[in-house]
Amino acid sequence: MKLIKHYIVTLALFSCTVTIAQQLPQFTQYMYNTISINPAYAGSREALSIIALHRSQWVGFDGGPITQTLSIHTPLRNDRVGLGLTFIEDDLGPENYSYLYGDFSYAIPTGKTGKLAFGIKGGFTQYSLDADFREYESFDPQIRGIENRWSPNIGLGVYYSTNKFYLGISAPRVLTTNLNKEQGFEALERLSYYGTAGYVVDLSEAIKFKPAIMVKATNGAPVSYDFTGNFLFNEKFWLGASYRHNRETGAIGGLIDFQISRQLRIGYSYEKPISDIRAYTSGTHEALLIYEFKFLSSKLKSPRYF
Repeated sequence: MKLIKHYIVTLALFSCTVTIAQQLPQFTQYMYNTISINPAYAGSREALSIIALHRSQWVGFDGGPITQTLSIHTPLRNDRVGLGLTFIEDDLGPENYSYLYGDFSYAIPTGKTGKLAFGIKGGFTQYSLDADFREYESFDPQIRGIENRWSPNIGLGVYYSTNKFYLGISAPRVLTTNLNKEQGFEALERLSYYGTAGYVVDLSEAIKFKPAIMVKATNGAPVSYDFTGNFLFNEKFWLGASYRHNRETGAIGGLIDFQISRQLRIGYSYEKPISDIRAYTSGTHEALLIYEFKFLSSKLKSPRYF
């Protein structure tokens, strides 16, 4: 009976996805994985940065999303141009998405420490449907006609930052792609808008506080609001909490990060859903690793706040 319930919810989730809109994966530690949604972030950390993230969402729920990302970005010698490359593998039940995108940014100095960067990304989204799920094509028109394919897309972004503040606006997928060729049905990769912001407050010499927010709006889907608050102790240890307000995927969680060295940082977050899905899962786990090659820039700060 439990498996039947999970299967029914999987079908319902799949139906919502193909009939409404395909959205990019969501992350708890979005403030450290900004390159995946905003190309203007490329090169902003003033070093060659490698970011790896694994997210197991809704653990214990059959077909729960599993997302893995690997990104690399760096400034060029003149510090105004940034380049990046991002790969995302996102598995949602029977649906599988792979994203491979390159990023380009150009930054203009503003004030003593500020930079205003403009970015563009371009690449491909690969979509596939599990073979064992296609047996339902004969009676489900939402599945019938969906093709496995690579589709090109582009994204745009603007990112402003200082040593203590950042603000970003982006649309990582501008083109609309219909994955279903069956007449009368659509499976769309729709336009999504992201807004991000954060600020670092010095509470004492040893403690800093960083609130952050991300707003995501997708055509045909509920608006999502992510709020986080992190405390930094002695420039080495982050501890914080998160809250996502969303009609379908709301959650509360905790975050912990360690600055192991000037170059290496690891992080972990846990989320517990507060939406209807909470009855089927024990929660969501997310692990993050950031490694930076400081020898590419003598200006690398330790640690970077965002």
